[in-house]
Amino acid sequence: MASIGIAPFVLKDASFVVDADNYETNVSQVEFTATTSQVEWKGLTPTAVFTDSGAPTWACVLSYAQDWTTPDSLSQYLMDHQGEKVTAVFGPQGAVAGDAIFTVDLIIQAGPIGGSEGAVAVGSVTLGCDGAPVRSQVP
Repeated sequence: MASIGIAPFVLKDASFVVDADNYETNVSQVEFTATTSQVEWKGLTPTAVFTDSGAPTWACVLSYAQDWTTPDSLSQYLMDHQGEKVTAVFGPQGAVAGDAIFTVDLIIQAGPIGGSEGAVAVGSVTLGCDGAPVRSQVP
Protein backbone atom coordinates (compact mmCIF):
# COMPACT_ATOMS: atom_id res chain seq x y z
CA MET A 1 0.00 0.00 0.00
CA ALA A 2 1.32 3.45 -0.91
CA SER A 3 1.94 6.08 1.72
CA ILE A 4 0.04 9.23 0.72
CA GLY A 5 1.64 12.54 1.67
CA ILE A 6 -0.16 15.70 2.71
CA ALA A 7 0.51 19.42 2.34
CA PRO A 8 -1.84 21.22 4.76
CA PHE A 9 -2.18 24.96 4.42
CA VAL A 10 -3.22 27.92 6.53
CA LEU A 11 -6.05 29.95 5.05
CA LYS A 12 -4.39 33.30 4.35
CA ASP A 13 -3.83 35.45 1.29
CA ALA A 14 -6.94 33.83 -0.16
CA SER A 15 -8.99 35.27 -2.98
CA PHE A 16 -12.79 35.58 -3.08
CA VAL A 17 -14.43 37.12 -6.14
CA VAL A 18 -18.19 37.59 -6.59
CA ASP A 19 -19.13 38.53 -10.13
CA ALA A 20 -16.19 40.82 -10.93
CA ASP A 21 -15.64 42.24 -7.41
CA ASN A 22 -12.90 41.09 -5.03
CA TYR A 23 -14.21 40.62 -1.46
CA GLU A 24 -11.30 38.92 0.28
CA THR A 25 -10.76 42.06 2.41
CA ASN A 26 -14.36 41.79 3.65
CA VAL A 27 -14.45 38.11 4.65
CA SER A 28 -12.79 36.08 7.38
CA GLN A 29 -14.41 32.75 6.40
CA VAL A 30 -15.41 31.13 3.12
CA GLU A 31 -16.42 27.51 3.62
CA PHE A 32 -18.23 25.17 1.26
CA THR A 33 -20.03 22.21 2.83
CA ALA A 34 -21.89 19.32 1.23
CA THR A 35 -24.89 17.73 2.92
CA THR A 36 -26.03 14.35 1.71
CA SER A 37 -29.18 12.64 2.94
CA GLN A 38 -29.26 8.91 3.57
CA VAL A 39 -32.21 6.82 2.42
CA GLU A 40 -32.94 3.58 4.23
CA TRP A 41 -35.57 0.91 3.73
CA LYS A 42 -35.98 -2.12 5.99
CA GLY A 43 -37.94 -5.26 5.29
CA LEU A 44 -39.30 -7.73 7.79
CA THR A 45 -36.05 -9.71 8.15
CA PRO A 46 -32.67 -8.49 9.51
CA THR A 47 -31.00 -8.98 6.11
CA ALA A 48 -33.66 -7.03 4.21
CA VAL A 49 -32.01 -3.63 4.41
CA PHE A 50 -31.47 -1.14 1.60
CA THR A 51 -29.32 1.97 2.11
CA ASP A 52 -28.37 4.61 -0.43
CA SER A 53 -27.47 8.27 -0.43
CA GLY A 54 -29.05 11.15 -2.24
CA ALA A 55 -27.32 13.80 -4.28
CA PRO A 56 -25.33 16.28 -2.19
CA THR A 57 -26.63 19.78 -1.58
CA TRP A 58 -23.91 22.43 -1.24
CA ALA A 59 -23.88 25.58 0.87
CA CYS A 60 -21.33 28.37 1.35
CA VAL A 61 -20.78 29.95 4.77
CA LEU A 62 -19.44 33.50 4.67
CA SER A 63 -18.29 35.36 7.78
CA TYR A 64 -17.49 39.01 7.25
CA ALA A 65 -17.10 42.43 8.84
CA GLN A 66 -20.22 44.52 8.39
CA ASP A 67 -19.68 47.78 6.52
CA TRP A 68 -22.64 50.05 5.85
CA THR A 69 -20.47 53.01 4.75
CA THR A 70 -18.53 51.68 1.75
CA PRO A 71 -20.95 51.59 -1.22
CA ASP A 72 -19.75 48.23 -2.61
CA SER A 73 -19.07 46.42 0.68
CA LEU A 74 -20.12 42.79 1.01
CA SER A 75 -22.77 43.76 3.58
CA GLN A 76 -24.42 46.09 1.10
CA TYR A 77 -23.93 43.69 -1.82
CA LEU A 78 -25.77 40.93 0.04
CA MET A 79 -28.62 43.30 0.96
CA ASP A 80 -28.92 44.72 -2.56
CA HIS A 81 -28.75 41.41 -4.44
CA GLN A 82 -30.72 39.01 -2.24
CA GLY A 83 -32.41 36.28 -4.24
CA GLU A 84 -30.03 36.65 -7.19
CA LYS A 85 -27.78 33.90 -8.52
CA VAL A 86 -24.16 35.05 -8.98
CA THR A 87 -20.89 33.35 -9.85
CA ALA A 88 -18.18 33.26 -7.17
CA VAL A 89 -14.57 32.11 -7.37
CA PHE A 90 -12.67 31.13 -4.21
CA GLY A 91 -8.92 30.64 -4.15
CA PRO A 92 -8.09 29.21 -0.70
CA GLN A 93 -4.36 29.57 -1.30
CA GLY A 94 -4.43 32.77 -3.32
CA ALA A 95 -4.46 33.37 -7.02
CA VAL A 96 -0.99 32.28 -8.12
CA ALA A 97 -0.65 30.24 -11.32
CA GLY A 98 -1.23 26.56 -10.57
CA ASP A 99 -3.17 27.14 -7.32
CA ALA A 100 -6.55 25.45 -6.92
CA ILE A 101 -9.62 27.64 -7.33
CA PHE A 102 -13.29 26.74 -6.89
CA THR A 103 -16.08 28.26 -8.99
CA VAL A 104 -19.74 28.03 -8.00
CA ASP A 105 -23.05 29.82 -8.51
CA LEU A 106 -24.29 31.23 -5.19
CA ILE A 107 -27.83 32.25 -4.32
CA ILE A 108 -27.49 35.52 -2.43
CA GLN A 109 -29.32 36.35 0.79
CA ALA A 110 -28.98 39.34 3.07
CA GLY A 111 -26.93 39.06 6.23
CA PRO A 112 -27.42 40.48 9.73
CA ILE A 113 -27.36 44.15 10.66
CA GLY A 114 -25.71 45.25 13.91
CA GLY A 115 -24.02 43.34 16.69
CA SER A 116 -22.52 43.69 20.17
CA GLU A 117 -21.45 46.98 21.73
CA GLY A 118 -17.72 47.64 21.78
CA ALA A 119 -16.90 45.08 19.10
CA VAL A 120 -16.56 45.01 15.33
CA ALA A 121 -19.98 44.23 13.89
CA VAL A 122 -19.61 40.95 12.03
CA GLY A 123 -22.05 38.89 10.06
CA SER A 124 -22.41 35.34 8.86
CA VAL A 125 -24.63 33.95 6.13
CA THR A 126 -25.11 30.52 4.65
CA LEU A 127 -25.71 30.86 0.94
CA GLY A 128 -27.15 28.09 -1.19
CA CYS A 129 -25.06 26.81 -4.08
CA ASP A 130 -26.54 25.94 -7.45
CA GLY A 131 -24.56 22.73 -7.89
CA ALA A 132 -21.19 21.73 -6.50
CA PRO A 133 -18.10 23.95 -6.54
CA VAL A 134 -15.97 23.14 -9.59
CA ARG A 135 -12.25 22.81 -8.94
CA SER A 136 -9.77 24.13 -11.47
CA GLN A 137 -6.37 25.84 -11.40
CA VAL A 138 -5.31 29.43 -11.80
CA PRO A 139 -3.84 29.66 -15.32
